[in-house]
Amino acid sequence: MFDAVVVGAGPNGLTAAVELARRGFSVALFEARDTVGGGSRTEELTLPGFRHDPCSAAHPLGINSPAFRAMPLDRYGLEWLHAELPMAHPFPDGTAAVLARSVARTAASFGPRDAGAYRRLVAPFLTKWDTLVQDFMSLPLTALPRDPVTLARFGLTGLPPSTWLMRRFHDERARTLFAGLVAHVMAPLSGFATGAIGLVFALAAHARGWPVARGGSQSISDALAAYLKDLGGSVHTDYEVKRLDDLPPARAYVFDTSPTALARIAGFGNHYEGYRYGPGVFKVDYALDGPVPWTAPEARVATTVQIGADSAEIGTALRAASRQGCAPERPFMITVQPGVVDPTRAPEGKHVFWAYGHVPSAWTGDLTDAMERQLERFAPGFRDRVLARATAGPPELAARNANYVGGDIGSGAVSGLQILLRPKLSLFPYNTPHPAVFICSSATPPGPGVHGMSGHNAAKAVWRRLRQEP
Repeated sequence: MFDAVVVGAGPNGLTAAVELARRGFSVALFEARDTVGGGSRTEELTLPGFRHDPCSAAHPLGINSPAFRAMPLDRYGLEWLHAELPMAHPFPDGTAAVLARSVARTAASFGPRDAGAYRRLVAPFLTKWDTLVQDFMSLPLTALPRDPVTLARFGLTGLPPSTWLMRRFHDERARTLFAGLVAHVMAPLSGFATGAIGLVFALAAHARGWPVARGGSQSISDALAAYLKDLGGSVHTDYEVKRLDDLPPARAYVFDTSPTALARIAGFGNHYEGYRYGPGVFKVDYALDGPVPWTAPEARVATTVQIGADSAEIGTALRAASRQGCAPERPFMITVQPGVVDPTRAPEGKHVFWAYGHVPSAWTGDLTDAMERQLERFAPGFRDRVLARATAGPPELAARNANYVGGDIGSGAVSGLQILLRPKLSLFPYNTPHPAVFICSSATPPGPGVHGMSGHNAAKAVWRRLRQEP
């Protein structure tokens, strides 16, 4: 009998398995796909030699993750690569605001009227970032706050809607970049705690950057799997779990799955019926015959580029996808160009490029033309660089990864109280109706992102229970 069996080899499942194995428990991990990774994978989606990330591509939360930083993942091939700029947000006039490692450079890109406001916004938290991120990503009751005063101050700043926080800025450049940061989790700008979302992304970039992983996001998952095996854990791929009886006997079962899938597999009925899934995304992976021809020079040296003309356009796009049930005419887009720092991702002189826009849940349309019209506004001639494209809307994304219900890559809406209280209102969100079954996916705190902290937190709940057993 195993001490723990983990179902799902995404970053959270892998992290939960590693954390348990590090503490001497016997662990087996089972994955339905033919390789580990979940949302952190790399594949040749377009042409031979072009290595794309089907979901996650840039990793500000990964490099800042307390769980990952406590592991020797560099020994297993994980290397973070940093561009000159973590992120750029170009405007139609050919200029850009930037999110740089330097607070001063970032503030300067907003203009003189907002430079001071931005510095005052981030300064109280940046000097205490390591403690803050540990407290922020470990909540709820997995650990007592190390710095409750700073955490409380962060809450007072971040819990109101981001539209309130953006009132600190006079000009559109700062508001637009910050609106884009909030939109990474597909939450309407006026939602509860959306200020905290934007602030976390900004602080993460200043603290340690917004890197890509050399060779692609698969290297994160491969490093975790290799470390797990060295710790004595076993990994089984091509193993679909339809019910608990499909798994070997164990003292605990840990699921890196959506609440919907867990309820079906474990026979929990309607236990998670109140859990809400968010909007979907429409994603295009490109093989390019050269770099993206951005008009703004800053965008040419950034790994991540946000696309939205101003905060109003971004807000309109988010409302269309999340509240109005229609695809936006001018989608807000997040794009990543790994070739800026990683030439191994494509043949010499070529590039891979990753872009997605927000669409309603389970939407079946084609957003390609709208996305490329947006790109042409900021990179004229982009279409001329396209050698091949691979598109994936909500149905395709859900088929590739069962956790992406309706194409929601966050495995649950990041809006309302569900930003903090997921998958249910509970002080012990990793527990389930069965005392030996736990959930560790992005549907649990601290939520979406390749950071492994949901798995880390769930593993704490598991090992505490196992150590209480006679």
